[in-house]
Amino acid sequence: MTKQELFDLLEDENCLLADGYDDALIGIGYQFTTPMAVYDRNKVLEILMADGLDYTDALEWFEFNIQGAYVGEKTPVFIELATED
Repeated sequence: MTKQELFDLLEDENCLLADGYDDALIGIGYQFTTPMAVYDRNKVLEILMADGLDYTDALEWFEFNIQGAYVGEKTPVFIELATED
């Protein structure tokens, strides 16, 4: 699926998106039958740091203002991807 197809699907499903973090969007997930946008947590932190925050401030901002913000049943999900050992 292309990024544009993903955006189109999320729009068709009326999913909520995290404004300004399109580069961190990685897919669509489902909780039972409810679809929601899925973001790479570390990529969001990278975007925040590129905007001038250090890691500690980026993490605090993310956890309180983004990950911790419930905006309805289709609130986006943020996951941490496994890495190769």
